[in-house]
This record gives sequence, structure tokens and C-alpha cells, in this order.
Amino acid sequence: MDEPVADAVRSILDGHIVLSRRLQSQGHYPAIDVIESVSRVMVDVVSDTHFESSNRIKEILVNYREAEDLINVGAYQEGNNPEIDHAIRYVNGINAFLRQGIEDNTPFQQMFEQMIGLLAAE
Repeated sequence: MDEPVADAVRSILDGHIVLSRRLQSQGHYPAIDVIESVSRVMVDVVSDTHFESSNRIKEILVNYREAEDLINVGAYQEGNNPEIDHAIRYVNGINAFLRQGIEDNTPFQQMFEQMIGLLAAE
């Protein structure tokens, strides 16, 4: 979203949800790019643990995204970067957690526990 109107709206609103054609083409629904999406009030409406866990998941996704081309062409060698190695181990579980069927309805507390469970083995 590098358009003047979109940039102006983003600066006024609480936050924004960025939908990704790339995720959609992979059958990942909802196709929300959590790295690019922002909520300015999240810190005020969730617990510290929830906020920190959410940020850690974003960090893992960013680390994976930054190395994804190298990983996909086989140019990345395990052991070169511990953060990328960690991201490779966790990205599939995180992506599975972020997917939701149209009829899926997960209670907030259950979702929170699943998110904490993803990071428990770190």
C-alpha cells in the first residue's frame, strides 16, 4: 500500500488489516498479512503475554520472509543464522495457526492458549 490516499487513511485510523494476494494464491485464508497489519490499540486491550507472543510470532515470520528466497532455492545452509533456523522450524506451525476456515469459530481464550502453545517449545 504505497498510495497517497491509503497512506493518509492509515495515519488516521487505529490500524489496518493488509490482505495479501500471495497468501490467497497459496490457499491461506483469511489472507491477512500479519507482518504488514497494525493495531495501535492492541497494547491497551490484550495482556502483556498476548502482546509479547504476538510480536514474537511476527518476528519469526519476518525472519522467514527475509530468507525465503534463499530457503526456496536451497541456498540457505542450516546453522548460518540461528534466527532463520528457528523461523524455519516454526513457520509451518504458525501458518497453520493463522489459517481459519469460513465456518471456524475459535473462542478467544482457546486461540490465546494455542498461540502460547506455539511458542512454548522455544
